Amino acid sequence: MNIKIKTLATGLTLLSGYAMASVALAAGATAIPQAAQLCVSCHGVEGQGVEPLGPRLAGLSKQYISTQLQHFQAGVRQNATMMPMAMTLQGDGIEQVSSYFSAKPANEVKPVIRGEQVVFNDDTARLAYQGDWSRGLPACVTCHGPSGLGGGLFPRLAGQQASYIKTQLLAWQSGTRKGDVDGMMANVANKLTAAEVDALANYFANLK
Repeated sequence: MNIKIKTLATGLTLLSGYAMASVALAAGATAIPQAAQLCVSCHGVEGQGVEPLGPRLAGLSKQYISTQLQHFQAGVRQNATMMPMAMTLQGDGIEQVSSYFSAKPANEVKPVIRGEQVVFNDDTARLAYQGDWSRGLPACVTCHGPSGLGGGLFPRLAGQQASYIKTQLLAWQSGTRKGDVDGMMANVANKLTAAEVDALANYFANLK
């Protein structure tokens, strides 16, 4: 029974993705590579995400998207929806998907450079920009860049869905997400309290 339901759900997702791709093409949007047509059902034609189905991909680097798809395929990163979806990307499929979504524009955010502000009254902003070295916590922007804009293997956090950021921090804590160099993100996430996870997720999601 469960297998039939899962098969039906997968089939409906495929149809939804192809339908959205067809509508986009009819509206004159940039041609969507065949490998990416399934992705748009959860991530949107412009990579803006469809909460709670899929996060924003626009604004992420090609290198980051490609690496995460490889992690899903290898089982290093676990997600019941994304693992089978990633397995459909064969040949140059990962290249097509990562190139397509990384080229999509993201909302402009004014970058705040570290050092411009040295005193933070807000605890969450202080954690984001200065960390908490009494607990061995580096500032989030140390790796994720000014205002969490990301780059390379470090994802953009600014404007990402708060629910997704929270889910990923919890995944690092539980060990269902791995693949970071030297377990860096797992180490950071496991030092955050539940309240800090919520606060940081909302802080970066609302950066403009």
